[in-house]
Amino acid sequence: MIMKKKKILIYIAFALIMAGLGASDSQRGIFAGIFEKHFDLTMSRVSLIVTVSYIGNLVFILLGSRLADRFEKKKVFVCASFLWMAGLLLYVLTDNYYALLVGMFVTMGTSTLMNTMMNIMSPMVFGASAGMLINTLFFTQGIGTTANQNITGRLATDYGSFRLVNIILICLGIAGTLIVLMVKFPEEKEEKGQDVSEQRTVGVTGKIIKNPAFFLFVFIFGFYFIAEHGIMNWWKTYLERSPGFDSGKAAVYLSIFFGGMTLGRLIFSPFVSKLGEMKSMLIFGGAGTVLYIAGLAGGTHTALLLSISGLFISIVYPTMVLFIRRFFPGNIVSSATGMVISTATVFDIAFNFIFGRLVENSGFTNVMFIFPVSMGIFYALYLALSAHKKKGGTNARTPMGTET
Repeated sequence: MIMKKKKILIYIAFALIMAGLGASDSQRGIFAGIFEKHFDLTMSRVSLIVTVSYIGNLVFILLGSRLADRFEKKKVFVCASFLWMAGLLLYVLTDNYYALLVGMFVTMGTSTLMNTMMNIMSPMVFGASAGMLINTLFFTQGIGTTANQNITGRLATDYGSFRLVNIILICLGIAGTLIVLMVKFPEEKEEKGQDVSEQRTVGVTGKIIKNPAFFLFVFIFGFYFIAEHGIMNWWKTYLERSPGFDSGKAAVYLSIFFGGMTLGRLIFSPFVSKLGEMKSMLIFGGAGTVLYIAGLAGGTHTALLLSISGLFISIVYPTMVLFIRRFFPGNIVSSATGMVISTATVFDIAFNFIFGRLVENSGFTNVMFIFPVSMGIFYALYLALSAHKKKGGTNARTPMGTET
């Protein structure tokens, strides 16, 4: 059993890195205007920065998670961390649009991989406390995002500011990665009845896809991504175009939603640990879904309800990632997680491409219904998945310290 002091050191390392990842991921939005002016970009070339980052997510999470099942997870995590810092260093040392695209591909892709790896490794390191601690780690990620948005967003004036932020992030990454390297992680146990050679020769993709839970997870995450990221990308613009709202008021409503996302992961993390993933999703995910749908159903009159829903929705993503491991054997759980999230990311990319055109043709009011419908489908599918789990109709295994 891993010693308490080592657990604390690993948690500190993860928290430092999570804060850095949160700040790193928020840079696209913060510096978009500066990139546009500095490189004299058209809007299509600005949007390409976001597109490339999504492609990086797909590539790194799919390949990296597969490597995590073939090799020691700690080593894969450390390699991803070094790649992330190399991408940040590329920002610092270059002044070129195409170098920026390469950097976005690498930093955003490795960020998603590291984020997921911490989720996967937490039960191995923290045992029964994994559900609580992973949510507090996502809280620190939210702090990194919010701090970068509020401080850098107000003070950044040129590309030099972008370089300075990335130097700070490299320092955070170095500190966290050095701790990870110094601390010995618990040994990973192979699944009973299956040796290493078999694990590496059996068709992993086929085993994952044949599991009936796989496609349920893909659609659950896919519709959840549409619901959450739709608010991130489009809700402020929708409110700004509505009677009684200006840019400042719309920003406040959006900040309440994501502030609640950050705070909720801290407040509710002990309950996730105590109740387990399944009951936590049933209670908090259900409350968040009701508030979310009600908030959008009433238009701008009930917008505050949607803002408040962020508090309860906060635990959905980290808890659902933890939940994946209940449905797949331990020797392929990293690959399964990577395949689920990467496939679900396609929903996100396709939706954002289509939604912009729908808005241009029909207006925001006529297409905003997509968000509450997506949230409702997400929760209905989760209920189907949990019912499937209770019937024992999967390759589910019982993880450490949570409900069976």
